[in-house]
Amino acid sequence: MIQNLISTEGSSPEDVYFSDKGALLLGDCLEVMKRIEDNSVDLILTDPPYNLGKYSTGNIELSWRSDFNNDVAEWDQGEFDPASLASEFRRVLSPTGTIFAFTSYNLIGRWHEIYDPLFDTFQFVAWHKTNPPPKFRRAGFLNSIELIICLWNKGHKWNFSNQADMHNFIESPLCGGNERVKDPKHPTQKPVKVLKRLLEYCTSDGDVVLDAFSGVGSTAAACVQNDRKFIGIERDLDFHRAAVKRISKEIDKPKQEALNLVIRND
Repeated sequence: MIQNLISTEGSSPEDVYFSDKGALLLGDCLEVMKRIEDNSVDLILTDPPYNLGKYSTGNIELSWRSDFNNDVAEWDQGEFDPASLASEFRRVLSPTGTIFAFTSYNLIGRWHEIYDPLFDTFQFVAWHKTNPPPKFRRAGFLNSIELIICLWNKGHKWNFSNQADMHNFIESPLCGGNERVKDPKHPTQKPVKVLKRLLEYCTSDGDVVLDAFSGVGSTAAACVQNDRKFIGIERDLDFHRAAVKRISKEIDKPKQEALNLVIRND
């Protein structure tokens, strides 16, 4: 049971959501992670701040459609240092576990400086966004590639079946349509398709996945769809509530689909 891996001492009922699939916890990840058991996580799959606030030019306003999201959230205006996560990441991760962390060009050097000495292997995966925000003045390249740090130690497992599976490249559009959480709208919500691919690389059914910056619960949704257990941590109350609502529906979806099938065949 996922509850056995997490201490909830001092938490209010609103701070914690538990199901047989996983847990969503409200709070600062640096504090909440201290309540997770040592070596209990098989994969850390997370999307920390990028420190891109100073580069943002704001949303792109268009008269014929809704604005293109080109802005960053308030939490990306400060200075995030990947080193702040290293101690707790190492403690909760199993000896054969993996870390996937989304990042940007301006932080990849810092990630390498801190984490390369701590793990046997430091690599990255590239996510090619097939529908990145446009640049109407054609002033430079589109921001169509996002980097995902990948870390592991000896004894680590992969689920590759052939050479084609081993490409460190994922292609997918930005999150949109019915998948996109509308209220509240998270500016950097990641597509479940990308997250599921990362899960498939190195985890098995029942493995525990930690997202220390869980936002509106996209990693948790990917875990539910892939039969993995999840632990999500989010400090923003509105995002946490949205994630709880979303994951509750995701968990109930097979039951509803089965009920609809019975009704149709009745």
